[in-house]
Amino acid sequence: MERRTFLKIGAGTAGTMLVPVFGNAIAAEELLNPLAASFKKSLADTAMDAAKKAGASYCDVRIGRYLNQYITTRDLNVESVTNTESTGVGVRVIAVGAYGFAATNSLTPDAVAGAARQAVAIAKANAKLQTEPVQLAPVKGVGEVAWATPIKRDWRTVPVKDKADMLIAANKAGLAAGASFMTANLFQVNQQKYFASTDGSYIDQDIHRLWAPINATAVDKATGKFRSRAGLAPPVGMGYEYFDAKPEHKVRAAGGVTTLYTGGYDIVEEARNAGRQAREKLTAKSVDPGKYDLVLAPENLFLTIHESVGHPTELDRVLGYEANYAGTSFCTLDKWESRTFNFGSKIVNFTGDKTAPGSLGAVAYDDEGVPAKRWDIIRDGILVNYQATRDQAHIIGEKESHGCSYADSWSKVQFQRMPNVSLVPGKQKLTPDEMVKDVKKGIYILGRGSYSIDQQRYNFQFGGQLYFEIKDGKIGQMLEDVAYQSNTQDFWNACTAICDERDWRMSGSFFDGKGQPSQVSAVSHGTSTTRFNGINVINTGRKIG
Repeated sequence: MERRTFLKIGAGTAGTMLVPVFGNAIAAEELLNPLAASFKKSLADTAMDAAKKAGASYCDVRIGRYLNQYITTRDLNVESVTNTESTGVGVRVIAVGAYGFAATNSLTPDAVAGAARQAVAIAKANAKLQTEPVQLAPVKGVGEVAWATPIKRDWRTVPVKDKADMLIAANKAGLAAGASFMTANLFQVNQQKYFASTDGSYIDQDIHRLWAPINATAVDKATGKFRSRAGLAPPVGMGYEYFDAKPEHKVRAAGGVTTLYTGGYDIVEEARNAGRQAREKLTAKSVDPGKYDLVLAPENLFLTIHESVGHPTELDRVLGYEANYAGTSFCTLDKWESRTFNFGSKIVNFTGDKTAPGSLGAVAYDDEGVPAKRWDIIRDGILVNYQATRDQAHIIGEKESHGCSYADSWSKVQFQRMPNVSLVPGKQKLTPDEMVKDVKKGIYILGRGSYSIDQQRYNFQFGGQLYFEIKDGKIGQMLEDVAYQSNTQDFWNACTAICDERDWRMSGSFFDGKGQPSQVSAVSHGTSTTRFNGINVINTGRKIG
């Protein structure tokens, strides 16, 4: 059995969060030892042969090696360095029209054949209760293929000391700039995923992801008041070169420079900005509640997209499969069937996408062997599609899967997970500076903050990290205690302007939970700076009554 532990670390806007660490602790040098493709193919063939002999009409095999390295620092100290590995084989079958799944961490022919036979036995037992057979959308086998995240520098080859020194340097810069406390963390993931199926595919993928969240906290010792400013940099599907390359451009807000992390990340400069701005937030003006035109930077809007667009267009949620844990969706099938449901204004277009370079969701094939693709979900403000897997495609009249199947471990069955869901940039040339010129009373918001949304993904409230007053077309003083409230349909219908592709960039969620047993996935959301008119803003710092 694999060991599962939880690390409690300080990171993000919540200050402290629980991060799942799956696998066995190993030495750092063991991270580089791969499994041979020929060995994985032999195991897969053994499992598929055993499944067919036991009565399976379909079988897929996932052989996974999941590597993680987590480094946590606080102020000028390293708190922990954790390396984990989890390796094993998961076998999914269809027999008598029903699914069965079994897994083993023993990489021997006898063990994988046994898992295949167990999966078939489970499928036959499930078939007795199933009302209609599983229908898989067709997928053409691709033979033996390989794909890897395009990287220039493998994080596994970088000495831990160099990484820790970088994080400590960031903390030192934040403290010098005004923070009372600093945390900097580094999450590094390598998923070596081998997929084989009776459709004729043998797909070997090597996937890399990184995230380096920081958090600065400033304390007013006289009053005990404190304010925090979390990092704005996104998690990425890139190699360690992310920290070597310089960001492509920056945005100036209220006299301070906020780095945009397109192509690279200067974590020391970001920490310096965070320390200074955390201190400035102590004396920032508390917002007056009311209606405002909001100008939302991608570093804020991505989370609103994730919660109000990404989750409600997951087809399994729409069908009620996730109701017990993750909720349902207001985007019911009747709204999709009508082709008239007004999700947002006519300039609002959303795509599902598993191909965007540098994104968290970028792969060549999903965990059902379906080629990655891009498709429309919202077109000209109208709901036109969902996110579907092979066994869901027929429900919405699709002839092929969207490639949205994913499992976070070899030991768990794959199911529908969110692709990159992104807002298409505006068609007209428009910069953020030009966007605010005719805003009389507004707020410019950067960074993700606290959020709340109901079980149908409809009524919500979102905060941020940095807020600046917009008055008579100019970005002005810093504000505090801001949160915006709306419902999904009203909010996206209030969208009046979207900056063009020059401003488009991705941010994302590194630990997105779903399913029972719970699984986590990583997903990016791209957008340009976007304007919403007449949105209700509340003051989160004022007591009621």
